[in-house]
Amino acid sequence: MYVYAGPPELLAQVRPGVMGAPIGSSADIDGLTPDDEPFTYVVDLEGTLRIAPRRSEHVACAGGRPVLAAGEIAFERVHGEWCVTEISNQSTGYCPDPASWREVAEALDRAGIARPDGFTATFVFRHCPGCGELNVVKDEDYVCVFCGCGLSGLSGP
Repeated sequence: MYVYAGPPELLAQVRPGVMGAPIGSSADIDGLTPDDEPFTYVVDLEGTLRIAPRRSEHVACAGGRPVLAAGEIAFERVHGEWCVTEISNQSTGYCPDPASWREVAEALDRAGIARPDGFTATFVFRHCPGCGELNVVKDEDYVCVFCGCGLSGLSGP
């Protein structure tokens, strides 16, 4: 489970009861114009995939609640059904670990939506113990780009 760790002002903008659209089947994607752009997604604590326009915040898609996974997702229609073409765990508000793929895969499988075998782009997030800044770890270089402090190689921000 991931709790929101992003800017408090974004959490303050969340409207109670407003969340991303629940996706329980390929048909749920039909009215969302998926060819226009990738979407922001979360997997809520009940295991439901929820999506919102890419420019929306993950915390808004989740209604301010903790999530099992978060990132960006793109769909393409194949033989009349929507399938996932791109998916990541890119969410600096929740900083989901690459292991969150399991929850994403289960949500997509329950919805009957074809998917890849894993994230098509995977991100590793760490907060610096020295300066507190959020880092995206690249090339397994666990060093803060802001202050040079060593970052934990362990899971979690």
